Amino acid sequence: MTSVITGDIIKSRDQNPEVWTGILKSALSELNPNNSYWEIYRGDSFQIEIVDVSKSFLAAVYIKACIKMEKGLDVRLAIGIGNKTYQGKEVSLSHGEAFIFSGETLDLLKKNKQNLQIKTSNNTINEELNLYFKLALTNMDHWTVNSAEIVKLSIENPYALQETLAKQLGTKQDAISKRQKRAGLENILALNQMYQQKISEL
Repeated sequence: MTSVITGDIIKSRDQNPEVWTGILKSALSELNPNNSYWEIYRGDSFQIEIVDVSKSFLAAVYIKACIKMEKGLDVRLAIGIGNKTYQGKEVSLSHGEAFIFSGETLDLLKKNKQNLQIKTSNNTINEELNLYFKLALTNMDHWTVNSAEIVKLSIENPYALQETLAKQLGTKQDAISKRQKRAGLENILALNQMYQQKISEL
């Protein structure tokens, strides 16, 4: 079993492609330095395989945070979890349920005007997790640049103290605490634990 995130940049034509392409490449390489597991195609679309399925939700959150650090940018993300029947030289040439589910879900996102959904072979898990995602997006879709930045930094440094993060950003510990609260980081991490539990049942 594997997981695949397929996504596209929202209103990419309104933005300078040089800006978001660099941001996206950096985010995908942070998630996996081996670029045979990810690809940017058709200009503003991309796909990445997250082999450890338990990490796929937080990977999606990380990509969103990276993109939203650039004012005016956002991203649609579709997570597919399932089997993998063929390993291609490039991720877009690989096949299996995870790839099909992810691609199908991205198409639905555009129609439903929602920015994050998941599809697995278990409809009950899909419905439950997608409801949680919908609720989480009420905050995530409205992250400021500062909120996105602190989410990105917190995911990159999961065990760092607020004081350490404050030094990296050149601010104070209480400012980090306020930014994490505004970003809803505690709820995102709680949702990630729930996600991991549900995915383990597949």
